[in-house]
Amino acid sequence: MYFDFNWRSSLLLIFFFHGLVYAFLLFRKAYQQDRPSDNWLGLLLLMGILYICPWMLGYAGWYWGTECLECRNFMFYVPMNHTLLMGPVIFMYIRSLLNPSFTFRKLDRWHFVPGIAYIIWTIIVAVTDRLILKRYYLMDGQNDPDFDTWYQAIGFFSLLIYLVLSLRYYLLYRAFIVQELSFADTLQFKWVRNFLIACFIYFFSTIFLDILRLAGVNIGYQDTWWYYLLFAFIFYYIAITGYAHSIEQKKKFELDFLRYQMPFLIGGGSGPQESPIEDAAFEVMLDAATPAVEGSSESFIPPEWIKKVTQAMVSEKMYRNPELTLTDLANHLGTNPSLLSKIINRSFGKNFNDYVNQHRVLEVKENLANPNNAHLTIMSLAYDAGFNSKATFNRAFKKFTGDNPKRYQIK
Repeated sequence: MYFDFNWRSSLLLIFFFHGLVYAFLLFRKAYQQDRPSDNWLGLLLLMGILYICPWMLGYAGWYWGTECLECRNFMFYVPMNHTLLMGPVIFMYIRSLLNPSFTFRKLDRWHFVPGIAYIIWTIIVAVTDRLILKRYYLMDGQNDPDFDTWYQAIGFFSLLIYLVLSLRYYLLYRAFIVQELSFADTLQFKWVRNFLIACFIYFFSTIFLDILRLAGVNIGYQDTWWYYLLFAFIFYYIAITGYAHSIEQKKKFELDFLRYQMPFLIGGGSGPQESPIEDAAFEVMLDAATPAVEGSSESFIPPEWIKKVTQAMVSEKMYRNPELTLTDLANHLGTNPSLLSKIINRSFGKNFNDYVNQHRVLEVKENLANPNNAHLTIMSLAYDAGFNSKATFNRAFKKFTGDNPKRYQIK
């Protein structure tokens, strides 16, 4: 097959094959370990390597048609720019990576209708021109449809929408896990943040290129090659780092962003509106235990509930469970997670993650000051108290004591 190996085509060819290898590795891992997120990332990488093909193959001589006319027709009739599909795939990847209970539903198929419709249209064009009429008819034979202005504009508008949806999902996730999980620090997924940053860099670099063109800057075919090289570096970073951060979540939990509506703290001023059903249940419980104080806007927590929560932490030491969730504690106390979250937020002025970690830090401090524990390491005491990583322990200890744990250790 014809291929002119010059430095431009060859450099992009390296990224092409590396992306292909990582896509295969992700598909294999997804199959072996039943991890949907790896399938979505692998699919994104395949679209990434297709995206650089017009410049990789173009500089290899495929567009000119002088040495290989079929190569030119291949470039025109095979769709390689799939921005209408990139956005939904990014969104599904974020959802499947962050949500252990994620399942692809029938309703989710609608996200892919525009991209699939474009592929079907390209098939109709190819069959009509190459097999039926055997001449250029639906295709003009001079321009690649992937670079039509209307398709480029719709594609990048779609990408922007899904990037915003993905960012919103990630921010809701970050707010949710500190209310639900005692091990939230280990699931902050900085990789997701970095992944979204990389995607936004790609998007805004495209917008910057278009702005330069609208401003009258002459950007030729060779100049645009550098933009595709930048994209190749971005998706190569995503391939390597995404594969390395393909981590299985052993503790399964269900994301429910509407469960709490992000409860606010006592005296914190305005906050998000809470569910009317949850408010009604909460107020019934309050009215049965404590009369409302006239002119007060704060909610009062029944003392017996504060006692129950405190007993579960102090006496039963449930915080020692490194995978303790709000749902676990709610089931133990015979209530629902939404109500328990409000109790902890308003009674103790902390989210669930901080509330549990504070108890863990207090136990570690006490044990460090005990001469009988002088032979034990700091981390062994931290693990016994329920911490599941050194980084999480150090951050929590610094947050609640403002000091280094070594200062409390008896030699």
